[in-house]
Amino acid sequence: MNPLLDRLQPYPFERLRQLFAGVTPSPAYSPISLGIGEPKHPTPPFIKQALIEGLDSLSGYPATAGDLKLRTAFTNWLSKRYGLALDPATQVLPVNGSREALFALAQTVVDSSRTPRPIVVSPNPFYQIYEGSALLAGADVWYAPSDPARNFAVDWDSVPAEVWQRTQLVYVCSPGNPTGAVMPLDEWRKLFALSDEHGFVIASDECYSEIYFRDEPPLGGLEAAAKLGRDFRRLIALTSLSKRSNVPGLRSGFVAGDAEIIKRFLLYRTYHGSAMSGLVAAASIAAWGDETHVVDNREQYRRKFAAVTPILEPVLDVRLPDASFYLWAGVPAAWNGDDAAFARALYAQYNVTVLPGSYLAREAQGSNPGRGRVRMALVADTAECTEAARRIAEFATQAPSA
Repeated sequence: MNPLLDRLQPYPFERLRQLFAGVTPSPAYSPISLGIGEPKHPTPPFIKQALIEGLDSLSGYPATAGDLKLRTAFTNWLSKRYGLALDPATQVLPVNGSREALFALAQTVVDSSRTPRPIVVSPNPFYQIYEGSALLAGADVWYAPSDPARNFAVDWDSVPAEVWQRTQLVYVCSPGNPTGAVMPLDEWRKLFALSDEHGFVIASDECYSEIYFRDEPPLGGLEAAAKLGRDFRRLIALTSLSKRSNVPGLRSGFVAGDAEIIKRFLLYRTYHGSAMSGLVAAASIAAWGDETHVVDNREQYRRKFAAVTPILEPVLDVRLPDASFYLWAGVPAAWNGDDAAFARALYAQYNVTVLPGSYLAREAQGSNPGRGRVRMALVADTAECTEAARRIAEFATQAPSA
């Protein structure tokens, strides 16, 4: 067996299952899960119809690169959303959801033959695929902490020079999971300068870019490069339809950026067998070409956060994020930072599931930056999320049982 598999840690949801083992939640409350970031809003009917109309494509093998109509749908959206002009033939590729692409990109970029072993830099807390993809590519991971004092911005300055010298890939998540923070232009400038100096690739995970609460939409990585007068050298942006269009089961997204990396990534994917099926492509073209359903989706989340956040703010360290559908909440001081115990007791007493923040981070540089926080995914309908918030608020006012 591949010995690198032994370097993987249990996935957060497996750890949550183990945490809840043996617990029987109170039957007085119906179950409400805020634990998993799986969109629950209905899939727009026009996307389902496009999927049906694409069924005839099942009679042939799809091209790994996708056809020009599909790739042009990506570049048209990038133009409307960010004002960017990309070549559909060389600067974009379809992928089977951003998760699959985030993993595969590391296998393409990382040169594990280097000595000393290469490094992948990840934010901390982070989406677990960053770590797993790095380890299975034969790299080490360096965890750059998020700073609560700066709206959970990643502290790139904390990364030592000797780490940057070995770094081959940096994962950026903006808007962030779990914090909802958006990386500003000055931070992009800093990271681009480091990439120029050390030659590493930047993978910008932007799957939450269309769920936001400010008037101005979140800045994207390619957009930041254009604003700074740069090309897309050593930069790849990844996005998907799962959150934007409520189609997590479609497994559809795309990558865009550096044409040379895209060329090598296509080679890897050709052998990996990662072609997007024709019916998924048909539904994707329809989805990327429509913004009305995206605006409606965003408004649903805005109403939800407007209802939930005021209930929780008086009892938890929580505030409206820049974007995404998560609340990143600090547990009451009486719990002494034990986010796992908080989550377990909440589940037992009120039948509400939240994810311990420490499960989304790693102990690094002497601390776990997720400790003492929980992630709440506001993916259920407004009434259910509001009811969960009321239960959490009631629970948060109680002292922990001995």
